[in-house]
Amino acid sequence: MSSVPDIPVHEIAHRLRPMTETDLPRIHRIELASYEYPWTSGNFADSIHAGYSMWVREAEGEVIGYYVMMAAAGEAHLLNLTIAPIWRRHGLGRDLLDHCLQRARDHKADRLFLEVRTSNTAAIALYHSSGFVDLAVRRGYYPARDGREDALIMKLELPC
Repeated sequence: MSSVPDIPVHEIAHRLRPMTETDLPRIHRIELASYEYPWTSGNFADSIHAGYSMWVREAEGEVIGYYVMMAAAGEAHLLNLTIAPIWRRHGLGRDLLDHCLQRARDHKADRLFLEVRTSNTAAIALYHSSGFVDLAVRRGYYPARDGREDALIMKLELPC
């Protein structure tokens, strides 16, 4: 499936399932299409082997989004949440985030943290609308064309 079908996205068969190593080629293609400085396939493989909570969203059998979350010691950290570019702006990122929040609660996390590029206004708006608050700025956290870019650290308290 190379493009979003003509029928409404909510009418397409979607499912969430745990990520496997067989998903990595498609995930890496989405990463390359989404970020100037993407995760490598090795980053994802290492996360799978570390036992992180990793989920993919499929539409008609094709991976169109995913997230990676690490949970331990009462905290969770969202490390990556991405929707394939042609599937954005349909609420799929919010759905993945909601699933991630539930998985964090399942892991008994009291709060979820994340870092996001300060230039990623769409993601920041999604996180704010989901209840995340700005915690701090990590200077020069991400590589960028002109050197380094700051990361906004955000937090969401997770009620039991």
